[in-house]
Amino acid sequence: MILSLIGHGYRYETENVIRLFFPLEKITVIQTPFSENDEGVITVVEKTGSKSRIICEAKISGKSLRRETVLENPDKASEELAAAQLVFKNLSEITGITPKWGALTGVRPSKLMRTLIKEKGEEAAKRYFTESLYVSPEKADLAAEVAGAEEEIISLSRKNSYSLYVSIPFCPTRCSYCSFVSHSVQQAKKLMPRYIELLCRELRQFSEIAGDLGLKLETVYFGGGTPTSLNEDELKAVTDAVYKYFHVKNIREYTIEAGRPDTLTREKLRIMKNAGVTRISINPQTFNDSVLKEIGRNHTSEKTLEAYRWAREEGFDNINMDFIAGLPGDSPESFRKSIEKAVKLTPENITVHTLALKRAAEIVTANRENTVAAETAQMLEYSSKALKDAGYSPYYMYRQSKCVGNLENVGWSRNFYRCLYNIYMMEEVHTVFAAGAGGVTKLKAPESGVIERIFNFKYPYEYINRFQELEDRKKRIYGFYEEHTAGDN
Repeated sequence: MILSLIGHGYRYETENVIRLFFPLEKITVIQTPFSENDEGVITVVEKTGSKSRIICEAKISGKSLRRETVLENPDKASEELAAAQLVFKNLSEITGITPKWGALTGVRPSKLMRTLIKEKGEEAAKRYFTESLYVSPEKADLAAEVAGAEEEIISLSRKNSYSLYVSIPFCPTRCSYCSFVSHSVQQAKKLMPRYIELLCRELRQFSEIAGDLGLKLETVYFGGGTPTSLNEDELKAVTDAVYKYFHVKNIREYTIEAGRPDTLTREKLRIMKNAGVTRISINPQTFNDSVLKEIGRNHTSEKTLEAYRWAREEGFDNINMDFIAGLPGDSPESFRKSIEKAVKLTPENITVHTLALKRAAEIVTANRENTVAAETAQMLEYSSKALKDAGYSPYYMYRQSKCVGNLENVGWSRNFYRCLYNIYMMEEVHTVFAAGAGGVTKLKAPESGVIERIFNFKYPYEYINRFQELEDRKKRIYGFYEEHTAGDN
């Protein structure tokens, strides 16, 4: 498909709106009109005095539509919005598809909603969502509810706050929908001792930097991969390092993703509990065993129930369970049964994700994406009602590119057992130090809000072989804080 930009450079929004309707289509961007035989979208901005005329013509599958609008004294933001609106209207009419999130393309709808609520008030903010961005009323309400919950969590952060992310980029197997950089434990077995040794060394360096700068740790989060794919000795080595170098008894939250139930043992649960971990994830993704087999998971739903029971018996009182709507082989009825089973277990958090059709994932490259957007939307609508009826409330939301139906991922909690780290990271509330392969340290200036990133190498072998470079890069943290806190005292 061709996207032609005439008289403007508003590629970002117009291209992303096209992807709402054609998520896997290759889009070629040109700055000249395309030929009669080509298909795609042409957007034109014509300026005359104080006015701008915005034109959009779409030619798809033999259908052609043209719309235009005229703006008085526009700025670039209003021109770009108008172009995106026209693209959306044309493609919605041609395809017969009306995305629930309208023309909103950002990954953080609740962040935009929070900003608008502060500027205009909640009702006006929701009207902007529905009238200018064509978001459905129920999604606008969801964004507003999540925005309120996020504001409460964000208010807990202080100028000297930071969080710690620990990357364990290893899994027992690779799921068919996964596009993350992760490695099977068997493949990485030879690397593991050295990786763990250097990870602990990096944690020590971060603790020294935080101490020198007077920073206060708020949350710790072990992600991956699957952190509990480490064996007991390896897991204990890393959790011991965190316990030794950081004052975890005084932090607000300490999460480890124990996402794959087949990686959990009672001993690992005890190691985590003794290390001060306050929250874990045990992720079924689905309670349908045939779907689990289809996506490449080794565990059964019975194994999930066993791991959940062990965790309760070992004293964990804050457990999250992840589900994915739109998995191949799943159906609205099967998904409903999974949510019903989860609700009966009463975990403190339930996170409902929408399947993202990433190009690097096997499910896409094998052309197996067989769940239609309409069914996935039904799954999310059911989970929303069922979880609300069970006393859960939404507190966290983000979207990914190429999600089925352009839908969303939502975190739900009971009794305010919300995952603070997720909000601090996604909403860029404060600095996050990230240790391990693939980690991205995100520095945030407490006053100006300036963001700067320091990247670790993606792959464990790079992380190991070039570790000295990573230690040298972290010296920049001192310079960043010196530049952005000078004069604060």
